[in-house]
Amino acid sequence: MNQIPEVKMRPLEALIPYARNARSHSEAQVEQIAASIREFGFNNPILIKDDLTVIAGHGRLAAAKKLGLKEVPTICLAHLSPTQVRAYILADNKLALNAGWDEEMLALELAEIKDEDIDLELLGFSKEETDKLLGLLDAEEVSMPALSDEERPAFQQKTFVLHNEQIEEVDEAITLAKSLGHGQSAVNENGNGNALAYICQFFNRQKHDNE
Repeated sequence: MNQIPEVKMRPLEALIPYARNARSHSEAQVEQIAASIREFGFNNPILIKDDLTVIAGHGRLAAAKKLGLKEVPTICLAHLSPTQVRAYILADNKLALNAGWDEEMLALELAEIKDEDIDLELLGFSKEETDKLLGLLDAEEVSMPALSDEERPAFQQKTFVLHNEQIEEVDEAITLAKSLGHGQSAVNENGNGNALAYICQFFNRQKHDNE
């Protein structure tokens, strides 16, 4: 299979749903897919057999009908045998379900996307889910441990003023450090503070090594 599949626009009414499709799509989910297509475009072609039977993309097919589209992008998987088609239909759905989420990274992405005034419900998450995930960031921002007067000098807060172009670099560096396990420390419960401290230590080591 060396040939790159070709994306081809085909009439929506010509496509045939797979009669034994085991994957169900609620009306609410079809509406979510339709909203995504309205916002971002039809970026995920429907996969079909050479007889125009749908292999993958029944939800997108239903959403396209809801939107009144006349044509949709498709890819014909003519290289698959009938048995492979049946197996792939199941695999295409199940393998995606087997993936997980890095909730901290997901929360950061959601927060930044929200700041750009994009409706998070377009992403398929419910308001309850996004509120819970964004709450993880809020909790971290206030995760400084309760301190007595005697203990307080052990912790200091620093405030920085950054340009918008610098914020992305700083956020990316802190996120990377935390993803590598440097957001935890025995002396501090604040993940962002630990990550920033690690970045500074790394930079200082580099400086000393070059002297």
